[in-house]
Amino acid sequence: MKILVTGGAGFIGSHVTDRLLAMDHEVTVLDDFNDYYNPAFKRANLVSARKNPRFRMVEGDVARMATLRAIFSESKPDMVIHLAARAGVRASLKDPFLYQRVNVEGTLNVLECARAARVTKLAFGSTSSVYGLNTKLPFSETDSLLNIVSPYSATKLAGEALCRAYSHLYKMDIAVFRFFTVYGPRGRPDMVIYQFSEKILADQPIPVFGDGSSQRDYTYVDDIVQGVTAATNREFGFEIFNLGESETTSLNDLIHLLEKNLGRQAKIQRLTEQPGDVPRTFADITKARHLLGYDPQTKIAEGIPKFTSWFRKERA
Repeated sequence: MKILVTGGAGFIGSHVTDRLLAMDHEVTVLDDFNDYYNPAFKRANLVSARKNPRFRMVEGDVARMATLRAIFSESKPDMVIHLAARAGVRASLKDPFLYQRVNVEGTLNVLECARAARVTKLAFGSTSSVYGLNTKLPFSETDSLLNIVSPYSATKLAGEALCRAYSHLYKMDIAVFRFFTVYGPRGRPDMVIYQFSEKILADQPIPVFGDGSSQRDYTYVDDIVQGVTAATNREFGFEIFNLGESETTSLNDLIHLLEKNLGRQAKIQRLTEQPGDVPRTFADITKARHLLGYDPQTKIAEGIPKFTSWFRKERA
């Protein structure tokens, strides 16, 4: 199968790309290598993929329709895995218009190009942030989504809605994946596990917003990749899937795990809670288990040592 992966040089995208190549697919990656973090990190993510003759790299922005049309015309994909997005809750507060342009307009561009090229199979990377301040636990795909608290989550929910509309109108097979706090090798520098590891090893204070009791469903990247790539050989019309570990870990417990595996004690800088943050995330993965065969394998006690080993070798 020929597969176009947008955002394929990023954290999740590069792991998905590697897995697809291992599955013998032909993969075209589109990435704009923006400066949200060091573009050299993204280029390093694709070192292995570039050695594969079934891999092709294109630099470009999903918000530019002309770029997308050319890529669809040249690569003629059978499927699109749309992971290109501006990520991060706090950054979206600073520039919501950028998030709207990339996450909403960019997604519409991808869907419209897919429709025009008669590509009927697509996967879309969304986020657990769409559940916002939901108090019902665990979060289910059928829960109400009326408690969004950041521009980032609003733009991702808009992307989901566009996917639903295009699936209905044009009979496209679309899987929407709500990712729950993904971590692992190649993780983004703005993510908490990366930031804390960097500061702990540098003997610098780590910023802890609130009392550390907030909880996240931390999900190892290999498990996310398993769920995403399962959609390549299944058809179900339009479906939304939670991809998480279905376990929660408090911020305080996460810090203790990092201290243990880095061999250093963290210096804590207590700060007030930030606008847009949510107190907890917790995925109900029953649907993904049933329809995708999703079966996450890496508990956080195993995943953190894998991450810190990579971090010491590749980043520290």
